[in-house]
Amino acid sequence: MSKQASKKSKWALDFNSNKSNDLPAPIGYNPSAMVNQTEVVRDQRLVMKKSWDLALGPLKQIPMNLFIMYMSGNTISIFPIMMIGMSLIRPIKAMFSTQVTSKMAEGAQGTGQKLVYFLGNLANVAVALYKCNSMGLLPTHASDWLAFVEPQTRLEYYGGGVSFI
Repeated sequence: MSKQASKKSKWALDFNSNKSNDLPAPIGYNPSAMVNQTEVVRDQRLVMKKSWDLALGPLKQIPMNLFIMYMSGNTISIFPIMMIGMSLIRPIKAMFSTQVTSKMAEGAQGTGQKLVYFLGNLANVAVALYKCNSMGLLPTHASDWLAFVEPQTRLEYYGGGVSFI
């Protein structure tokens, strides 16, 4: 046992020693190499791709919101009301924070990305309002406004077959 303990494998690492200079540099490593121009272009493409992903995020949420609204049903209970509330509040908050969200989207396509982001959130609000309408929560019929309509005045009063004007 002492013979195996004294033998050290060439693949064993000793983390207790502070020797940092004993490892050679990896093959192909050049510390004086500058950043390659193709990497800068690749980074710009990556930033552009990520900013478009951010701008298209609300549009990607529409099918999920439609499915959730379908599954919640048209009854007026706590679960559908909470779903509609969150479906209305989240896009409205996102529309008000478009400038903060799109700080990364500056450049030639920044305006288009902001517009797509805003329209996607507007579409999510439209989905939530459609659900409110299908549940009957929006006042869209004349009968919803009867409290504000004055009663009709009678033009004639009849009693016993004689007109009293």
